[in-house]
Amino acid sequence: MSDTPDLVTGDLEALTIERPEPVGVPDAPDAAERLRLHEIWVAGTEEPEWVKDSTDEGAQELLPAADEAGFDAQRGVLVDDDFTLEDDVSDDERQIVNMGPQHPSTHGVLRLQLELEGETIRRVKPIIGYLHTGMEKTAETLSFLQGPTNVTRMDYLSPFFNELCFSLATEELLGIEVPPRADAIRVLMTELNRVSSHLLWLATQGMDIGAVSMMIYGWREREIFLDFFEKTTGLRMNHNYIRPGGVAADLPDGWEDDIENILTVMPGALGEYEEILNENPIFLDRTRGVGVITPAECLAFGVTGPIARGSGVNWDLRKAFPYSGIDQYEFDVPLGAHGDVFDRYLVRMAEIRESLKIVRQVLETIPLGDYRTEDRKVTPPPRARIDESMEALIHHFKIFTEGFKVPAGEVYRAVESPRGELGMYMVSSGEAKPWRVHVRGPSFANVQAVPAMMADSLVADIVAALASVDPVMGDVDR
Repeated sequence: MSDTPDLVTGDLEALTIERPEPVGVPDAPDAAERLRLHEIWVAGTEEPEWVKDSTDEGAQELLPAADEAGFDAQRGVLVDDDFTLEDDVSDDERQIVNMGPQHPSTHGVLRLQLELEGETIRRVKPIIGYLHTGMEKTAETLSFLQGPTNVTRMDYLSPFFNELCFSLATEELLGIEVPPRADAIRVLMTELNRVSSHLLWLATQGMDIGAVSMMIYGWREREIFLDFFEKTTGLRMNHNYIRPGGVAADLPDGWEDDIENILTVMPGALGEYEEILNENPIFLDRTRGVGVITPAECLAFGVTGPIARGSGVNWDLRKAFPYSGIDQYEFDVPLGAHGDVFDRYLVRMAEIRESLKIVRQVLETIPLGDYRTEDRKVTPPPRARIDESMEALIHHFKIFTEGFKVPAGEVYRAVESPRGELGMYMVSSGEAKPWRVHVRGPSFANVQAVPAMMADSLVADIVAALASVDPVMGDVDR
């Protein structure tokens, strides 16, 4: 298509994130200084700046400064990328080790077959399928109206995006448009869902690397979002709220106050997260230069979302192919430059702020009107009419038992989920159930890039790299 944005030249508007450098740790740090700060944090003797002038505690060193390059590399202070050693040994000196499948240590029921040469990973083979639920075939046995109930369970950390993608595909086959208020509600709920998903990732990524406090902080703020979801849809997860034709119900009374509370709490919370992580030498040692993937590798493996943007790939479906009127809101696409775990952390932190910016605009500009289409072939009659009209009762009964017939055709619609491009290929034969449903899950494509991230890196880095992919195995094994 002539109007398709160019991935290579990156002609979408983007915001390149600046990589924060902690005090005393420049971009090319002195190895001894890095080691000194590292040991201070390990010893738990760090002190705030305001007391350092009155005491020399906190400047203790567990070990003397290392001069040998080999020891520095072992401590993780000289590794600049994933490629450390030459492949100059025989196969007899290698071993096969299985990592997983156990949940949640591998972020789902994922098995990684590792070929090790000492502490160096020579090959990684992701093995999937332990959680297969057959959701795509199940979708072909359900009506179009029942479809969101099924697909919402695929990526269970961002269920609104699954429902939205299915609904957009169905609506395109039907040839209908939803009211502006329904579009605004969809944008509001999905962007809030993006933040809650990133908060869960931030919590688990911090815990995997050793910042256990981050798990508690991330869970604390995520509860605010889940409380609002429950107030709006009746459920914390798997909502079946976004449906073909609009949404299941309007926003609840007092929703403006709930959103205002979220927008008030989050800036301070994000500052606390950055205070915990941005200048933490252990976090920096375990994320900078770890799990590197290049832009070319992202394109080759079909990697999208924060992983690709962390490598500098300027691609976001909200900008390239806008949906639900999201193009009327002002926001930027954060980009990294190094393609490592740390840049993926920075991109997700910036995306949280951009999503909150969108939420603020929805709060201030949401239009009045209906929250679902007036097309009576798709929308059930109002609840009050069911008690007054036999025809309305029959209409309601037939929609929810037989569903509505969708014109024959095929369509592919995609949305920008927290993990990347979530696409829905749907074929209708003219009946009330789809003839074929196939899902392009972002986690599936992202997991297949793990070997590229981990080849020739250290065993100690695999947990950090895998966590930075943020895979949801329900999405992979759908």
